[in-house]
Amino acid sequence: MACNGLRTISVAYRDFVTGKAEINQVHFDSEPNWDDEDNIINNMTCICIVGIEDPVRPEVPDAIRKCQRAGITVRMVTGDNINTARSIASKCGILRPGDNSLILEGKEFNRRVRDASGKIQQHLIDKVWPSLRVLARSSPTDKYTLVRGIIESKVSSNREVVAVTGDGTNDGPALKIADVGFAMGIAGTDVAKEASDIILTDDNFTSIVKAVMWGRNVYDSIAKFLQFQLTVNVVAVVVAFVGACAINDSPLKAVQMLWVNLIMDTLASLALATEAPTPDLLLRKPYGRTKPLISRTMMKNILGQAMYMICVIFVLLFYGDKLLDIDSGRYADIRDPPSQHFTIIFNTFVMMTLFNEINARKIHGQRNVFQGFFTNPIFYSIWLSTLASQIVIVQFGGMAFSTQALSLELWLWCLLFGCGVLLWGQVVTSIPTKKLPKNVFSYGSGEPINDPIADLASEDKLDSDGKDSKRTGQILWIRGLTRLQTQVIGGTLQERLIPVPYSKTSTDQAIRVVNAFRQGLDARPSNPNLAAVLKKQTSLSKRLSQGSSLEYADMCPDPEELTVPEIDVERLSSHSHTETAV
Repeated sequence: MACNGLRTISVAYRDFVTGKAEINQVHFDSEPNWDDEDNIINNMTCICIVGIEDPVRPEVPDAIRKCQRAGITVRMVTGDNINTARSIASKCGILRPGDNSLILEGKEFNRRVRDASGKIQQHLIDKVWPSLRVLARSSPTDKYTLVRGIIESKVSSNREVVAVTGDGTNDGPALKIADVGFAMGIAGTDVAKEASDIILTDDNFTSIVKAVMWGRNVYDSIAKFLQFQLTVNVVAVVVAFVGACAINDSPLKAVQMLWVNLIMDTLASLALATEAPTPDLLLRKPYGRTKPLISRTMMKNILGQAMYMICVIFVLLFYGDKLLDIDSGRYADIRDPPSQHFTIIFNTFVMMTLFNEINARKIHGQRNVFQGFFTNPIFYSIWLSTLASQIVIVQFGGMAFSTQALSLELWLWCLLFGCGVLLWGQVVTSIPTKKLPKNVFSYGSGEPINDPIADLASEDKLDSDGKDSKRTGQILWIRGLTRLQTQVIGGTLQERLIPVPYSKTSTDQAIRVVNAFRQGLDARPSNPNLAAVLKKQTSLSKRLSQGSSLEYADMCPDPEELTVPEIDVERLSSHSHTETAV
């Protein structure tokens, strides 16, 4: 049964009779001692063995396949016996034939990752976790050990990003140390929810796939906007600088640049950030922790499109009056009316920017930039409204926007140059990205500054006396004592966020608790460090009771004055229940 994924329960009985005992019966003269389990649960007659199945949800195997296709390795850590765990893992798709996956029980796992003295060694964990897929009969400590070992591993060039799911109180440490912690919203405990980063409201594994999809979509949306904005910025800066040096004037006026910036910053960000996630996001490997934000493909698109735009604008600037048979706007006096020449340059720049916004929808070298264009109404609504606004500005802007109305022929020329961005984008896409040097064509790489593992490791460092320099108990005690006094402002949790009159009753209660705690210490040897902390806490309490919350904020001393000295809280908390309660 266990091999088929069933949890087994045996049903047995034992008869206690007062008369003559027959086969499978036990004689007794007085009431049996039911607390003596060793004697009671002995020599019983088995009736049957029942197999209980916890069926796998139909959508789970497909969700796991999507995770594996997306480059995510799924591991199962369970308390079931190894046969049941192997059967469930096979049904889910975690175990596949011929992949040489490793299945261990908790005892065997600990034997492999610990040395002769019983200490966990990272190099031993590195030999186990790459092929480990199922950990059966495991404890919460085993789960924490596995998660921390994978995070701290140096086997791969990039540090592994670990996500953990859990619902019990004992899963808290593993959820806390993981890069992403998923807690169950229905079956999960409050401790698990507090320690997690994301709560699954439906307790379904498919929600994790959705979270991965949305996370990648947010990352891609940022990259799309960067690709679009940097292209426009490069072109605008180069045109303004060369124009000022060559003709002592900028082809793009100040008001026109404000309109371009509005397109870049506000409208484009709304359009590109509202792209809905698609299943195609799960068909590629995840981004590495040190992967550059601006990839080589993005840099290729930025420089390629900027080169096309700059060339078109310079051709129009120096030869546009002759090619289009219009009056030149170069070297015009500041009091002269707007010219069609510079209006064409401005209009062509905006048209190229609009069509490049369509190109920016794809950042991984896809050729079909119109895929999903009409499935995002926000994008094409903003795009069409921007185009309509540009027509109004050019035709009726006049002196306000330094424009002169253009004829239909000139408009067609501007649209032609704008559509050329789409054709040029196909040429840029054809350039092999792998041949471009990484150090030159990628930016934004490097390790994150804040590493949760490093922060945890720093708390474990020892001082010169061999004592913990930062003790978890001490930190939690000080935080709780401080929170006790600061959260009573207004008397409710919700009122903490706004300046409201303080609650004198709640404040007095907090002061009495602190005073009771002080009295609990009078009977034992004095600790100067603890006395200093209590003195400052009492001082803050008195200030709180003498004024409003705004006055308390003004009187709050410098944070450096509230530095907590070293206190052996573990020794203190072992003497009094009052201290533990505080």
